[in-house]
Amino acid sequence: MTHPQRHALIVGASRGIGLGLVETFLERGWKVTATRRGAAPGLERLDVQGLRVETVDIDDDASVAALRERLARERFDLVFVVAGVLIESDKPLPAVPRAVHAQVYLTNAVSPILFADAFADRLAPGGTLAFMSSGLGSVGLNTEGGWENYRASKAALNTNARSFAARHAARDFGILLLHPGWVATDMGGAGADLDVATSAAGLADVIEASAGRTDLAFRDHRGETLPW
Repeated sequence: MTHPQRHALIVGASRGIGLGLVETFLERGWKVTATRRGAAPGLERLDVQGLRVETVDIDDDASVAALRERLARERFDLVFVVAGVLIESDKPLPAVPRAVHAQVYLTNAVSPILFADAFADRLAPGGTLAFMSSGLGSVGLNTEGGWENYRASKAALNTNARSFAARHAARDFGILLLHPGWVATDMGGAGADLDVATSAAGLADVIEASAGRTDLAFRDHRGETLPW
């Protein structure tokens, strides 16, 4: 008996972990629709059967609606919103302009949920909706402070995802908030603990192990549950 090919929508796949996830799922035999906001040389150089590249800005409602229309015939076993920003996060909260705080909160905590609402009905039964969170988003683990606007935006994402789960209590898909670990990307820096391939493989393992579940969980790339 043959099984249908699984299909992932990776939102924010131009570089870093998003691009690593695209490569990982393609290697595992998935069909992948990957999005970028602008030019993405790393994504564009992939010449792999089963890959479709689309453009979307998750901060733009019209852009999200246009993507939804272009993908009207598609159903996904995974929708993973990876897109996020890191802006002046090394500064204490009072040193960051209000406009920057607003942008970080919008992109990291609000736009992923709005995207999820737009695509929730495109998830196949037993599929997974995933958001790229961070261990920094854990309120319980915040004992040292630092990375204040980014940390707060990921904590807000976690809270908004829990509210999303409550609004969609009758859903037939699972919801994951995922911490990729400290990864050597443009965002994570060269001194990080993990390379992209290791993090992406771990995240894919967690996602594949969660297929068929309909609960909500906050886990890291090793599958360990993190405190909210």
